[in-house]
Amino acid sequence: MKTRLVLGLLAMMLPSGAAMAQGLVALRDGASLAFLGLTFIDTSTEGAYNPVRADETARLVMLQDLVQERFETEGFAMLDLAPVAPDLAPIKNPADCYGCELRIAAKLDADYVVVGEVQKVSNLILSMNLVMRDVATGEVVRARAVDIRSNTDDSWQRGMHYIFKTHFFVEG
Repeated sequence: MKTRLVLGLLAMMLPSGAAMAQGLVALRDGASLAFLGLTFIDTSTEGAYNPVRADETARLVMLQDLVQERFETEGFAMLDLAPVAPDLAPIKNPADCYGCELRIAAKLDADYVVVGEVQKVSNLILSMNLVMRDVATGEVVRARAVDIRSNTDDSWQRGMHYIFKTHFFVEG
């Protein structure tokens, strides 16, 4: 919960649009990236009473594939996580593990690490965030949180595309 609050505040403080493009840290061409995935957090009343929904599980996989493909398209060398699978196995949420994402990515000799979350507040309101850190310095080089309305494949994809467009891959 604390991570989402910090990310939300960070996202609100960042400028938007073309002005933001000039303030972003330049990413290294061909840099290696450890994408540790996205975590689904259901804090809705529905989630408190019902089991995990198959459609939401499928959406999370769809969104992870979307993130992976976009970073590959942008020229990042995506690292295989198999060597750190034992380190990742006990971790419930790599986006909220007191810096474990940096330690795990360092084992892979990654330049950057990316983690994210999708939080279901209700079946109408969801929040998603994506964070990219420089592994060597621990510095956050990209971070964005967005709230989306409706719980569909299309709304999840639109939310992630918005994160990409407004902060991760901004065209100046």
